[in-house]
Amino acid sequence: MTSIDKLIENTIRPDVRALASYHVPDATGYIKLDAMENPYELPEALRSELAGRLSAAVLNRYPVPSYSTLKQRLCERLGVPAGHDVILGNGSDELIQIMATAVAQPGKRTVIMAPVPAFVMFARSAQYAGAEFVGVPLRPDFTLDKPAMLAAIAEHRPALLFLAYPNNPTGNLFDPADMAEIIAALGETGIAVVDEAYEPFAQSSFMARLPEFPNLVVMRTLSKLGLAGIRLGYMSAAPALLAQFDKVRPPYNVNVLSQIAAEFALDHLEVLDEQAARIRAARAEFARELARLPGVEVFPSAANFLLVRVPDSDHACARLAANRVLAKNMSKMHPLLANCIRVTVSTPDENAAFLNALATSLTTP
Repeated sequence: MTSIDKLIENTIRPDVRALASYHVPDATGYIKLDAMENPYELPEALRSELAGRLSAAVLNRYPVPSYSTLKQRLCERLGVPAGHDVILGNGSDELIQIMATAVAQPGKRTVIMAPVPAFVMFARSAQYAGAEFVGVPLRPDFTLDKPAMLAAIAEHRPALLFLAYPNNPTGNLFDPADMAEIIAALGETGIAVVDEAYEPFAQSSFMARLPEFPNLVVMRTLSKLGLAGIRLGYMSAAPALLAQFDKVRPPYNVNVLSQIAAEFALDHLEVLDEQAARIRAARAEFARELARLPGVEVFPSAANFLLVRVPDSDHACARLAANRVLAKNMSKMHPLLANCIRVTVSTPDENAAFLNALATSLTTP
Protein backbone atom coordinates (compact mmCIF):
# COMPACT_ATOMS: atom_id res chain seq x y z
CA MET A 1 0.00 0.00 0.00
CA THR A 2 1.41 3.38 -0.99
CA SER A 3 1.63 6.41 1.26
CA ILE A 4 -1.30 8.13 -0.49
CA ASP A 5 -3.38 4.93 -0.18
CA LYS A 6 -2.72 4.90 3.57
CA LEU A 7 -3.59 8.58 3.82
CA ILE A 8 -6.90 8.02 2.05
CA GLU A 9 -7.71 4.98 4.18
CA ASN A 10 -7.00 6.92 7.36
CA THR A 11 -8.91 10.08 6.47
CA ILE A 12 -11.75 9.42 3.96
CA ARG A 13 -14.97 7.82 5.16
CA PRO A 14 -15.28 4.14 4.14
CA ASP A 15 -18.68 4.67 2.50
CA VAL A 16 -17.26 7.51 0.39
CA ARG A 17 -14.27 5.38 -0.63
CA ALA A 18 -16.67 2.68 -1.78
CA LEU A 19 -18.64 5.05 -3.99
CA ALA A 20 -18.15 5.57 -7.70
CA SER A 21 -18.07 9.19 -8.83
CA TYR A 22 -21.13 10.56 -10.59
CA HIS A 23 -20.19 9.83 -14.19
CA VAL A 24 -20.98 12.23 -17.02
CA PRO A 25 -19.79 10.79 -20.35
CA ASP A 26 -17.90 12.95 -22.83
CA ALA A 27 -20.47 14.01 -25.44
CA THR A 28 -18.03 15.50 -27.95
CA GLY A 29 -19.17 14.52 -31.43
CA TYR A 30 -22.36 12.86 -30.17
CA ILE A 31 -26.03 13.75 -30.30
CA LYS A 32 -26.53 14.24 -26.57
CA LEU A 33 -29.89 12.86 -25.46
CA ASP A 34 -28.94 11.57 -22.01
CA ALA A 35 -29.22 14.68 -19.80
CA MET A 36 -32.75 16.13 -20.34
CA GLU A 37 -31.47 19.45 -21.64
CA ASN A 38 -33.44 21.95 -23.70
CA PRO A 39 -31.90 21.65 -27.20
CA TYR A 40 -32.82 25.20 -28.22
CA GLU A 41 -30.49 28.15 -27.69
CA LEU A 42 -31.69 31.70 -27.16
CA PRO A 43 -32.28 33.63 -30.39
CA GLU A 44 -29.22 35.51 -31.68
CA ALA A 45 -30.63 38.93 -30.82
CA LEU A 46 -31.22 37.88 -27.21
CA ARG A 47 -27.77 36.33 -26.94
CA SER A 48 -26.25 39.64 -28.04
CA GLU A 49 -28.34 41.54 -25.52
CA LEU A 50 -27.35 39.11 -22.76
CA ALA A 51 -23.68 39.51 -23.69
CA GLY A 52 -24.02 43.23 -23.09
CA ARG A 53 -25.48 42.69 -19.64
CA LEU A 54 -22.81 40.14 -18.71
CA SER A 55 -20.05 42.49 -19.82
CA ALA A 56 -21.23 44.98 -17.19
CA ALA A 57 -20.98 42.44 -14.36
CA VAL A 58 -18.93 43.51 -11.36
CA LEU A 59 -16.55 40.58 -11.08
CA ASN A 60 -14.17 41.95 -8.48
CA ARG A 61 -16.85 42.01 -5.77
CA TYR A 62 -18.80 39.20 -4.14
CA PRO A 63 -22.45 38.82 -5.14
CA VAL A 64 -25.09 40.57 -3.05
CA PRO A 65 -25.63 37.80 -0.47
CA SER A 66 -29.42 38.16 -0.27
CA TYR A 67 -29.97 37.92 -4.05
CA SER A 68 -33.04 40.06 -3.33
CA THR A 69 -33.67 41.33 -6.86
CA LEU A 70 -33.46 37.91 -8.48
CA LYS A 71 -35.57 36.28 -5.77
CA GLN A 72 -38.26 38.92 -6.16
CA ARG A 73 -38.34 38.38 -9.92
CA LEU A 74 -38.56 34.61 -9.50
CA CYS A 75 -41.48 34.96 -7.11
CA GLU A 76 -43.31 37.34 -9.42
CA ARG A 77 -42.77 35.43 -12.67
CA LEU A 78 -42.91 31.80 -11.56
CA GLY A 79 -45.99 31.59 -9.36
CA VAL A 80 -44.60 31.64 -5.82
CA PRO A 81 -47.57 32.36 -3.48
CA ALA A 82 -47.84 35.70 -1.73
CA GLY A 83 -46.08 35.71 1.63
CA HIS A 84 -43.55 33.10 0.48
CA ASP A 85 -39.95 33.63 -0.53
CA VAL A 86 -37.35 31.43 -2.21
CA ILE A 87 -33.85 30.15 -1.48
CA LEU A 88 -31.49 29.90 -4.44
CA GLY A 89 -29.06 27.08 -5.02
CA ASN A 90 -26.30 26.09 -7.41
CA GLY A 91 -28.76 23.81 -9.17
CA SER A 92 -31.27 21.57 -7.41
CA ASP A 93 -28.40 19.37 -6.22
CA GLU A 94 -27.21 22.01 -3.76
CA LEU A 95 -30.74 22.59 -2.46
CA ILE A 96 -31.17 18.87 -1.83
CA GLN A 97 -27.87 18.82 0.04
CA ILE A 98 -28.87 21.88 2.09
CA MET A 99 -32.07 20.21 3.23
CA ALA A 100 -30.39 16.89 3.97
CA THR A 101 -27.71 18.65 6.03
CA ALA A 102 -30.29 20.67 7.96
CA VAL A 103 -32.31 17.63 9.09
CA ALA A 104 -29.50 15.11 9.74
CA GLN A 105 -28.87 15.01 13.49
CA PRO A 106 -25.53 13.66 14.76
CA GLY A 107 -25.92 10.63 17.02
CA LYS A 108 -29.57 10.16 16.11
CA ARG A 109 -31.11 8.01 13.38
CA THR A 110 -32.34 10.37 10.67
CA VAL A 111 -34.30 8.91 7.76
CA ILE A 112 -34.66 10.50 4.34
CA MET A 113 -37.23 8.79 2.13
CA ALA A 114 -38.41 8.71 -1.49
CA PRO A 115 -40.30 6.37 -3.76
CA VAL A 116 -37.86 4.49 -6.00
CA PRO A 117 -36.66 4.54 -8.68
CA ALA A 118 -36.00 8.24 -8.17
CA PHE A 119 -33.40 10.95 -8.78
CA VAL A 120 -30.10 9.48 -7.62
CA MET A 121 -29.13 12.59 -5.63
CA PHE A 122 -31.91 12.01 -3.08
CA ALA A 123 -30.11 8.91 -1.80
CA ARG A 124 -26.60 10.28 -2.29
CA SER A 125 -27.34 13.50 -0.41
CA ALA A 126 -28.76 11.48 2.47
CA GLN A 127 -25.56 9.45 2.59
CA TYR A 128 -23.31 12.53 2.41
CA ALA A 129 -25.21 14.09 5.32
CA GLY A 130 -24.90 10.95 7.45
CA ALA A 131 -28.61 10.11 7.21
CA GLU A 132 -30.25 6.83 6.30
CA PHE A 133 -32.05 6.62 2.95
CA VAL A 134 -35.19 4.48 2.73
CA GLY A 135 -36.57 3.85 -0.74
CA VAL A 136 -40.16 2.67 -1.18
CA PRO A 137 -40.64 0.87 -4.53
CA LEU A 138 -43.19 2.18 -6.99
CA ARG A 139 -45.73 -0.18 -8.46
CA PRO A 140 -44.73 -1.95 -11.72
CA ASP A 141 -46.64 0.75 -13.67
CA PHE A 142 -44.54 3.39 -11.85
CA THR A 143 -47.45 4.78 -9.85
CA LEU A 144 -47.11 5.48 -6.14
CA ASP A 145 -47.76 2.56 -3.84
CA LYS A 146 -49.66 4.70 -1.36
CA PRO A 147 -50.26 1.99 1.27
CA ALA A 148 -46.56 1.10 1.22
CA MET A 149 -45.58 4.77 1.47
CA LEU A 150 -47.91 5.39 4.42
CA ALA A 151 -46.67 2.24 6.16
CA ALA A 152 -43.04 3.29 5.63
CA ILE A 153 -43.77 6.76 7.04
CA ALA A 154 -45.39 5.21 10.13
CA GLU A 155 -42.44 2.84 10.62
CA HIS A 156 -39.49 5.13 9.89
CA ARG A 157 -40.82 8.65 10.64
CA PRO A 158 -38.67 10.30 7.94
CA ALA A 159 -37.42 13.80 8.59
CA LEU A 160 -37.40 14.47 4.83
CA LEU A 161 -39.41 12.85 2.05
CA PHE A 162 -38.92 13.60 -1.65
CA LEU A 163 -41.68 13.31 -4.24
CA ALA A 164 -40.62 14.18 -7.78
CA TYR A 165 -43.47 15.60 -9.87
CA PRO A 166 -43.02 14.41 -12.62
CA ASN A 167 -40.74 11.63 -11.49
CA ASN A 168 -37.25 11.09 -12.85
CA PRO A 169 -36.48 8.63 -14.43
CA THR A 170 -40.01 7.35 -15.09
CA GLY A 171 -41.49 10.62 -16.38
CA ASN A 172 -44.97 10.18 -14.94
CA LEU A 173 -46.97 12.42 -12.63
CA PHE A 174 -48.02 10.81 -9.36
CA ASP A 175 -51.65 11.12 -8.33
CA PRO A 176 -51.92 14.51 -6.56
CA ALA A 177 -54.51 13.20 -4.08
CA ASP A 178 -52.13 10.41 -3.07
CA MET A 179 -49.32 12.94 -2.71
CA ALA A 180 -51.47 15.21 -0.54
CA GLU A 181 -52.31 12.30 1.75
CA ILE A 182 -48.64 11.38 2.05
CA ILE A 183 -47.65 14.98 2.82
CA ALA A 184 -50.35 15.18 5.48
CA ALA A 185 -49.23 11.86 7.00
CA LEU A 186 -45.81 13.32 7.75
CA GLY A 187 -47.48 15.81 10.06
CA GLU A 188 -45.14 17.70 12.36
CA THR A 189 -42.31 15.15 12.21
CA GLY A 190 -41.42 15.23 8.51
CA ILE A 191 -40.87 17.67 5.66
CA ALA A 192 -42.20 16.83 2.19
CA VAL A 193 -40.23 18.11 -0.80
CA VAL A 194 -42.04 18.15 -4.13
CA ASP A 195 -39.33 18.29 -6.78
CA GLU A 196 -40.76 20.06 -9.83
CA ALA A 197 -37.65 20.13 -12.01
CA TYR A 198 -39.76 19.28 -15.07
CA GLU A 199 -42.71 21.58 -14.32
CA PRO A 200 -42.40 23.50 -17.64
CA PHE A 201 -43.29 20.27 -19.46
CA ALA A 202 -45.89 18.99 -17.00
CA GLN A 203 -47.81 22.22 -16.42
CA SER A 204 -48.99 20.78 -13.13
CA SER A 205 -47.69 22.02 -9.80
CA PHE A 206 -47.98 22.02 -6.02
CA MET A 207 -46.58 25.56 -5.77
CA ALA A 208 -50.00 27.15 -5.19
CA ARG A 209 -50.67 24.64 -2.39
CA LEU A 210 -47.76 25.79 -0.21
CA PRO A 211 -50.08 27.69 2.18
CA GLU A 212 -52.11 24.48 2.62
CA PHE A 213 -49.21 22.40 3.99
CA PRO A 214 -46.82 23.92 6.58
CA ASN A 215 -44.42 21.01 6.02
CA LEU A 216 -44.26 21.36 2.22
CA VAL A 217 -41.26 22.53 0.18
CA VAL A 218 -41.57 23.02 -3.59
CA MET A 219 -38.27 22.84 -5.43
CA ARG A 220 -37.61 23.79 -9.05
CA THR A 221 -34.71 24.50 -11.39
CA LEU A 222 -34.10 26.67 -14.42
CA SER A 223 -31.97 23.92 -15.95
CA LYS A 224 -34.70 22.06 -17.80
CA LEU A 225 -36.34 25.28 -18.93
CA GLY A 226 -33.27 26.06 -21.01
CA LEU A 227 -30.61 27.43 -18.63
CA ALA A 228 -28.75 24.28 -17.57
CA GLY A 229 -25.44 26.08 -18.01
CA ILE A 230 -26.06 28.63 -15.25
CA ARG A 231 -26.90 26.03 -12.58
CA LEU A 232 -29.72 27.79 -10.75
CA GLY A 233 -32.32 26.07 -8.59
CA TYR A 234 -34.84 27.55 -6.19
CA MET A 235 -37.18 26.31 -3.50
CA SER A 236 -40.06 27.81 -1.56
CA ALA A 237 -41.67 26.86 1.75
CA ALA A 238 -43.27 28.39 4.81
CA PRO A 239 -41.13 31.41 5.73
CA ALA A 240 -40.12 30.02 9.14
CA LEU A 241 -38.99 26.72 7.59
CA LEU A 242 -37.18 28.46 4.75
CA ALA A 243 -35.27 30.56 7.30
CA GLN A 244 -33.84 27.39 8.87
CA PHE A 245 -32.63 26.06 5.53
CA ASP A 246 -31.10 29.43 4.73
CA LYS A 247 -28.77 29.01 7.74
CA VAL A 248 -27.18 26.03 5.98
CA ARG A 249 -26.86 27.70 2.57
CA PRO A 250 -23.25 28.65 1.82
CA PRO A 251 -22.70 32.41 1.46
CA TYR A 252 -22.41 33.67 -2.11
CA ASN A 253 -23.51 30.29 -3.46
CA VAL A 254 -24.93 31.77 -6.70
CA ASN A 255 -22.40 33.68 -8.78
CA VAL A 256 -22.94 37.07 -10.36
CA LEU A 257 -22.98 35.78 -13.96
CA SER A 258 -25.70 33.25 -13.12
CA GLN A 259 -27.75 35.95 -11.43
CA ILE A 260 -27.54 38.26 -14.44
CA ALA A 261 -28.37 35.47 -16.87
CA ALA A 262 -31.35 34.36 -14.78
CA GLU A 263 -32.75 37.88 -14.48
CA PHE A 264 -32.34 38.31 -18.22
CA ALA A 265 -34.17 35.04 -18.88
CA LEU A 266 -37.04 36.11 -16.64
CA ASP A 267 -37.32 39.27 -18.74
CA HIS A 268 -37.82 37.02 -21.77
CA LEU A 269 -39.68 34.13 -20.18
CA GLU A 270 -42.07 33.92 -23.11
CA VAL A 271 -39.20 32.69 -25.32
CA LEU A 272 -38.40 29.83 -22.95
CA ASP A 273 -42.09 29.02 -22.54
CA GLU A 274 -42.45 28.79 -26.32
CA GLN A 275 -39.49 26.41 -26.47
CA ALA A 276 -41.08 24.25 -23.75
CA ALA A 277 -44.31 24.16 -25.77
CA ARG A 278 -42.37 22.94 -28.81
CA ILE A 279 -40.81 20.19 -26.72
CA ARG A 280 -44.21 19.14 -25.34
CA ALA A 281 -45.58 18.87 -28.87
CA ALA A 282 -42.52 16.94 -30.04
CA ARG A 283 -42.84 14.57 -27.06
CA ALA A 284 -46.21 13.29 -28.25
CA GLU A 285 -45.00 12.66 -31.81
CA PHE A 286 -41.72 11.13 -30.60
CA ALA A 287 -43.62 8.73 -28.33
CA ARG A 288 -45.91 7.64 -31.17
CA GLU A 289 -42.97 6.95 -33.49
CA LEU A 290 -41.08 5.01 -30.82
CA ALA A 291 -44.13 2.89 -30.02
CA ARG A 292 -44.24 1.74 -33.66
CA LEU A 293 -40.86 0.06 -33.35
CA PRO A 294 -41.00 -3.71 -32.74
CA GLY A 295 -40.45 -4.76 -29.13
CA VAL A 296 -40.42 -1.19 -27.79
CA GLU A 297 -42.63 -0.11 -24.89
CA VAL A 298 -43.02 3.63 -24.29
CA PHE A 299 -44.15 4.84 -20.89
CA PRO A 300 -46.33 7.95 -20.45
CA SER A 301 -44.30 11.07 -19.71
CA ALA A 302 -45.08 14.57 -18.47
CA ALA A 303 -41.39 15.55 -18.61
CA ASN A 304 -38.99 16.44 -21.42
CA PHE A 305 -37.82 12.86 -21.74
CA LEU A 306 -39.27 9.45 -22.48
CA LEU A 307 -38.61 6.15 -20.76
CA VAL A 308 -38.69 3.22 -23.16
CA ARG A 309 -38.22 -0.50 -22.64
CA VAL A 310 -36.41 -2.46 -25.31
CA PRO A 311 -35.51 -6.16 -25.63
CA ASP A 312 -31.86 -5.56 -24.63
CA SER A 313 -30.90 -2.12 -23.31
CA ASP A 314 -27.17 -2.87 -23.16
CA HIS A 315 -27.11 -3.83 -26.82
CA ALA A 316 -29.34 -0.92 -27.82
CA CYS A 317 -27.22 1.67 -26.02
CA ALA A 318 -24.02 0.24 -27.47
CA ARG A 319 -25.48 0.46 -30.99
CA LEU A 320 -26.77 3.97 -30.30
CA ALA A 321 -23.30 5.05 -29.19
CA ALA A 322 -21.81 3.47 -32.31
CA ASN A 323 -24.15 5.75 -34.27
CA ARG A 324 -22.93 8.76 -32.20
CA VAL A 325 -26.14 9.05 -30.18
CA LEU A 326 -26.11 9.15 -26.38
CA ALA A 327 -29.08 7.98 -24.29
CA LYS A 328 -29.18 6.79 -20.68
CA ASN A 329 -29.22 3.09 -19.92
CA MET A 330 -31.37 2.83 -16.76
CA SER A 331 -31.42 -0.96 -16.47
CA LYS A 332 -28.96 -1.22 -13.57
CA MET A 333 -30.57 1.54 -11.50
CA HIS A 334 -33.53 -0.49 -10.20
CA PRO A 335 -35.22 -3.84 -11.00
CA LEU A 336 -38.35 -1.99 -12.17
CA LEU A 337 -36.23 -0.42 -14.93
CA ALA A 338 -35.00 -3.64 -16.50
CA ASN A 339 -34.02 -3.01 -20.15
CA CYS A 340 -35.15 0.61 -19.95
CA ILE A 341 -33.56 3.57 -21.74
CA ARG A 342 -34.24 7.22 -20.96
CA VAL A 343 -34.03 9.62 -23.89
CA THR A 344 -34.37 13.41 -24.00
CA VAL A 345 -37.05 14.87 -26.26
CA SER A 346 -35.06 17.10 -28.59
CA THR A 347 -35.28 18.78 -32.00
CA PRO A 348 -37.02 16.99 -34.90
CA ASP A 349 -33.65 16.14 -36.46
CA GLU A 350 -32.18 14.74 -33.27
CA ASN A 351 -35.35 12.80 -32.45
CA ALA A 352 -35.24 11.29 -35.95
CA ALA A 353 -31.58 10.37 -35.51
CA PHE A 354 -32.42 8.53 -32.28
CA LEU A 355 -35.35 6.73 -33.92
CA ASN A 356 -33.20 5.58 -36.82
CA ALA A 357 -30.35 4.47 -34.57
CA LEU A 358 -32.67 2.62 -32.20
CA ALA A 359 -34.45 0.91 -35.10
CA THR A 360 -31.08 -0.22 -36.39
CA SER A 361 -30.11 -1.56 -32.98
CA LEU A 362 -33.24 -3.72 -32.89
CA THR A 363 -32.26 -5.53 -36.10
CA THR A 364 -28.46 -5.53 -35.84
CA PRO A 365 -26.69 -8.24 -33.84
